[in-house]
Amino acid sequence: MARKKGKKVVVKLDLPKDDTTMIKLYAILAVSLFIGLACFGFWLTNSSFLKSPNGSPLFVNLVCGYNPNEVPSFADNETCDLMKDAPNSIIWEEEEWTDFRSQGKMFDVPGVDETRSGGYQPAQPLIATCDVDSSKPIPYQFSIRGSDSIPIPGGTHDGNSGLTNDECILEIPDLPPGELYQVVIISKDGSVIDSASFKLDLTFYDGVPEYMNNGSIWIGPKYELGGLEIHPTIFLNFFGLALFFTFWPASFYWDRVKANINAMEEKFPDFLRDMAEYWKGGLSMTVAVQTLASSEYGALNDEVKKMSDQLSWGVAFSDVIGMFADRVGTTIVKRAISLISEANRAGGKISDILVTAANDSREIKFLESERKRTISSYISVIWTSYMVFLGVIVVLGKVFIPNIANSNSSDSGGDGGGSEIGNMQIRNIDPLFFLTIFYYGVNMQAMGNGAMAGLMATGRFSNGMKHSGLMILVALIMFNFIVFSPDLIGISQLPGLNPSVGTFRP
Repeated sequence: MARKKGKKVVVKLDLPKDDTTMIKLYAILAVSLFIGLACFGFWLTNSSFLKSPNGSPLFVNLVCGYNPNEVPSFADNETCDLMKDAPNSIIWEEEEWTDFRSQGKMFDVPGVDETRSGGYQPAQPLIATCDVDSSKPIPYQFSIRGSDSIPIPGGTHDGNSGLTNDECILEIPDLPPGELYQVVIISKDGSVIDSASFKLDLTFYDGVPEYMNNGSIWIGPKYELGGLEIHPTIFLNFFGLALFFTFWPASFYWDRVKANINAMEEKFPDFLRDMAEYWKGGLSMTVAVQTLASSEYGALNDEVKKMSDQLSWGVAFSDVIGMFADRVGTTIVKRAISLISEANRAGGKISDILVTAANDSREIKFLESERKRTISSYISVIWTSYMVFLGVIVVLGKVFIPNIANSNSSDSGGDGGGSEIGNMQIRNIDPLFFLTIFYYGVNMQAMGNGAMAGLMATGRFSNGMKHSGLMILVALIMFNFIVFSPDLIGISQLPGLNPSVGTFRP
């Protein structure tokens, strides 16, 4: 006799597991605090609060190993990767000279000041080209001379305008800084040269480290974006980033957790109402929950399914709903579950208790939604006021402060320089000093406004820090793309070769 094969019984067991919500929160807090403190440390060691006697930021002295009591020279800076000076290039194309026998023009060569060089002067190569035209072949000389009118070694080219293979080019490996250099074109046989032009391409060093401004303040590397020159790692940005990373990631995560719980609370009254209907239909609470597991309750679906699985394993109904209340952990759910548990233990008409609990929960959620709708207008006012404040600060930093600085920078009004309006003296100002104050103020305003918006909306500090983080990001973008322009953060314009106004006859 054949043995009948038994059916395979599948039991779904989904008992409560350890809730990882708090573990994730602590992990996010640990990482964000580490990043935030690192940003804060970088900002503090580069700020004027910890300025060293040698004028360099504490960060630079620590990384490069400088003596804080001695001003580092150019040679010292070249030994530290952070403080190296990048070569700059100047191109001078002279307008065409016409109808001359000999003509020259003077120019200056910028470079590292000898008093700051520390005994090291980097090579400054010069490439000079010329184009000489005449109606007949004319021998000529193109030369770069020093202030003593003596040609620089390797700085002379003898050519002939009538030769097709005449290539007028000078390559001088090193042209030291100095004044009154001369560029000269001479007709060697005294004939008139119809026209001539030349181009000088000089590579030089100004002695200012690539990542610093002319006031020894960290501005970081330069990036070109859409025609704009930005310095995203300027030390000021790390103040805003420190606040952002310290508060925003954990606040955002916790706000998402609360939003998910709120979504479950929104569906909880529907779940209680459906349970009451099934009870009225003659089903027990256990069967009612197992039947409702296939219904749609949005964010509550997983919890209902979990309760159904636990009941199928034989866990008591009172224990199942108790564990559900512990997982959700809100006052609304705990109060309703406590009421249902007592009614189930006492017996009687539980449907009325379920309906009452559902109505109570629904009324509480309705009041909360009314509060959000009422407060939303105030939150809009807070955001609007912050954006207006930020706009005013941006205009002040971009327009007003530079104009004040430019208006009195060339005047001399007393010991500190500046200008005078009647009996009032306006001293020279540093635009970056005011931009620093403005940036700190905008970030502090973001922290206060955001915290107030969140507390008014939900009563949670985490929601407020979410608003604050977004406000800080807006300020960060506005300042970096509009306010922190090269001329306002202390980046000097490259010096030119300062050619003389007129020409001379050598």
